[in-house]
Amino acid sequence: MGIKKFNPTTASRRFMTGADFAEITKDKPQKSLLSPKKKTGGRNSYGRITVRHQGGGHKRMLRLIDFKRDIYDQPAKVIGIEYDPNRSARIALLEYPSKIKRYMLAPLDLNVGDVIISSNQKDIEIKNGNNLLIRHIPSGTLIHNIEINKGQGGQIVRTAGGSAQIMAKEGEHAHIKLPSGEVRLVSLDCHATIGQVGNVEHEAIVVGKAGRSRWLGIRPTVRGLAMNPVDHPHGGGEGKSGQGNPHPVTPWGVPTKGYKTRNKTKFSNKFIVKRRK
Repeated sequence: MGIKKFNPTTASRRFMTGADFAEITKDKPQKSLLSPKKKTGGRNSYGRITVRHQGGGHKRMLRLIDFKRDIYDQPAKVIGIEYDPNRSARIALLEYPSKIKRYMLAPLDLNVGDVIISSNQKDIEIKNGNNLLIRHIPSGTLIHNIEINKGQGGQIVRTAGGSAQIMAKEGEHAHIKLPSGEVRLVSLDCHATIGQVGNVEHEAIVVGKAGRSRWLGIRPTVRGLAMNPVDHPHGGGEGKSGQGNPHPVTPWGVPTKGYKTRNKTKFSNKFIVKRRK
């Protein structure tokens, strides 16, 4: 993909950039792989806002992505690369010999006409898009869409440009370095997809104006400093003043900005070899 710049016809357009969608080969999604997406506006089943700054945005349909890649030992042909409004990565439409169609995350350099495979077997080519057991992937290989629990489907490293690396194998676990810098133990019987997720330049896109965030369903975020004391612990003060609080907090008084909230007794702590910080 490439980055598209706009002519400065308005102040907001001057620095705005967007994707050129050069890699997209299919305009309309596969109808059989669509599902309606219901908006919540950040509200739970009681109608109370539990996630702020959500609401509005363009109507979308969910694309049913095959994160498990559980049709084994059948070569699948890539018949299209599509845009997915629900994620930063592009998606690839696969067709199996049995005429079954599935969506998967499109790795970097995957093209229409390529043939890929998902397998538990050992002697499968190490090729972008192939889904294999970590046991059969050489150390040093870049991977994505990694399972944490066997058979559960890929859960981590799925965003545009994301990739993890197999550092070493020890016993029944592999040491995998995640994009955050964290090194984590993952079972050798878990699956992962070879390569880096495509659409690498997504992070370089400049939104440019507030309205474009509203299209995405993101509502405005107001700084606590700009509020009144009744609305936020950082609010109030005469004129333009600092937060005053030496320990920054959320609107509900919970410490934030660097405050660690991970449970020290969490079950998965034993699988983390090196923290991201």
